[in-house]
Amino acid sequence: MSSAGTLVEPRRGRQARSGQRKPTFRPEVQGLRALAVLMVVAYHVWLGRVSGGVDIFLLVSAFLLTLSFVRKAEAGRPFGLLAHWLHLFKRLLPAAVVVILGVLAGTWLILPQSRWPQVLEQAWASLLYGQNWLLADTAVDYYAQDHAGASPLQHFWSLSIQGQVFILWPLIFTGTAALLALLHRVPALAGVNYRGLLGLAFGAVFAASLAYSVEQTATNQAYAYFDTRTRLWEFALGSLLALALPWLRPARALRVVLGWAGLAAMVSCGLLLTVDRSFPGYVALWPTLAGAAIILAGQTGSRWGVDRLLGSKPLVALGDNSYALYLWHWPVLVLSLAATGVEAPNLVQGLGIVGASIVLAVLTTRFVEKPLRDWRWPQLRARRTAVVIAACGAVLAGPVAVWQTTLTAEESATAAQPRELTPGAAALNLENAPVPAPDARIIPGPAALDNDWAGIHAPCTGANATSDPILEGCRQELPEGEAARRIVVLGDSHSQQYLGALAPVAASRGWELVTLLMPACRFGAESAERNAECNAHNRASAAYVLEHRPDAVFTVASLTHEEAPYETEVPGYLEGVRPFAAAGIDVIGIRDNPRFTFNMPECVQRNGADAAECSVPLSESLADPSPLDGYRGKLERLHLMDLSDFICARGICPGVVGNVYVYKDDNHLTRTYVESMIPMFEERLLAATGWS
Repeated sequence: MSSAGTLVEPRRGRQARSGQRKPTFRPEVQGLRALAVLMVVAYHVWLGRVSGGVDIFLLVSAFLLTLSFVRKAEAGRPFGLLAHWLHLFKRLLPAAVVVILGVLAGTWLILPQSRWPQVLEQAWASLLYGQNWLLADTAVDYYAQDHAGASPLQHFWSLSIQGQVFILWPLIFTGTAALLALLHRVPALAGVNYRGLLGLAFGAVFAASLAYSVEQTATNQAYAYFDTRTRLWEFALGSLLALALPWLRPARALRVVLGWAGLAAMVSCGLLLTVDRSFPGYVALWPTLAGAAIILAGQTGSRWGVDRLLGSKPLVALGDNSYALYLWHWPVLVLSLAATGVEAPNLVQGLGIVGASIVLAVLTTRFVEKPLRDWRWPQLRARRTAVVIAACGAVLAGPVAVWQTTLTAEESATAAQPRELTPGAAALNLENAPVPAPDARIIPGPAALDNDWAGIHAPCTGANATSDPILEGCRQELPEGEAARRIVVLGDSHSQQYLGALAPVAASRGWELVTLLMPACRFGAESAERNAECNAHNRASAAYVLEHRPDAVFTVASLTHEEAPYETEVPGYLEGVRPFAAAGIDVIGIRDNPRFTFNMPECVQRNGADAAECSVPLSESLADPSPLDGYRGKLERLHLMDLSDFICARGICPGVVGNVYVYKDDNHLTRTYVESMIPMFEERLLAATGWS
């Protein structure tokens, strides 16, 4: 994937200008890189899944890097780490910067404004080789904005891991060389050689990282997928293969078998395995060992060897452009789908995307990567190389910083509007409905939508503390004096979103709030319709409530769906809250809000607040009659609330009400909109419960 995969053939001077290859060039490895990138592209474009090709890239890059450094060590040449790193990133950054700038242009032209902050943040992360950690954090963050489409810079995660390893591995090479020098001072250890010592080092990395990867993939796969530590073993395997290569000399017939078996395993990996749910644990041994088998087969000298295919001119030529092709294919795919509204390309559309990506890759390699790689001026002084790297970074950093500053200024102007221009739900209040100014900015601004979540954040302590690890997310908000009432909020993010109104009401009335929330886990009795983790959380939550005996629990009592039936009862809802009512605890059940098949604020940003595309008929959003009607009269102390008339009105459910975004994605209310419902929420809460 990375052009650093050809570190063993730096192609300088006359040799580079004449197009000759170094004697150490391995055409079958270059062809392997080409085939791997074709797999990645094809799987992304047509199959919408992971291929295992990236894992082969990681293996190959470490294999070639190790060969290069071991040759230097065994020849007694200095490593020159600073010069190596500068030369490496001088080769990697220019093409990456060009692609990121292209993505920024496409983002401005095609993507809705609410996605701009995400792309700008990832532009920084991609430039600084930290994209994998950013994605790891958001991959496990359920409350990260659902953009109904992938980021056009998402694929930089693997390049970031490579960049980190390209810093780490030379340190291991250097540290091992220093350790070897110390060991050779001891006569009994004079026989220890560099390859053997490196083998021990990378063997330890392989074992520790693979064990960690297996454990993390089983317990936290979303984070593990992007975690550098869970991927180090793939690099270590490539290094171990490079170290052992002189002693691995299978017969020609066996090499032929190894090559084709490796190719078959490599191509079939993504088809036979659910790669995106099981990687990078032990399952990733499949593609990496397949790649290792092909490398081990090497140049067989047989007309039947796989190297005849991989070493062919078309694949080697594609391998020369594989870095740029990997860089371009993903943003071309994502931006094309966003521009056309197509969810998945057909054969012809996919061929167009692949063709455009190849053209851009060839142009980038020919006019950006190769000229800068062969430019002699930076090669004469290390500081000149550093200047080139800094200039590349500045070319990208400037536009990103200016754009972010502009968005911040626009956000401030939006937030500073007089409140009467953005009444939100109050615009639907028949008693006092102001007319929103048509030229007012819609709030929250697009850049703020991502974080427009309600919530309370102080961990439960004192009387509210719990030792149950399932409830480690317990949070509390306490009044200044003695609490007039104690309320526990149960359920998922749809319960949490109403904290935008419940928390201010509680604060004004001296109530205590405790939240026991789990993403995508509506509260109710144990049910086969929930996963085991959710059922366990609900059991623990119920036990907490019965132990602490609050005055009331707050729940969401219906469940909406994207398609018919649009709204149903929560599975096991009455059975789940019945023990609370029997214990004298009030149960507040609020009606759920609609869900859609599209991202509502993005629809508004594309088409306008009044667009018909962004106003869904009430009959396709909520059930009539309401599922809450089925609960009435069945349980004492169950108090039902319905605020749907402040979300949907006049037979439609719009994306904007009173110049306020109603939704932050396809199903969650914005905190800003819920805050605009506070007076109506408080009135109906008190009316339903009879509280004063």
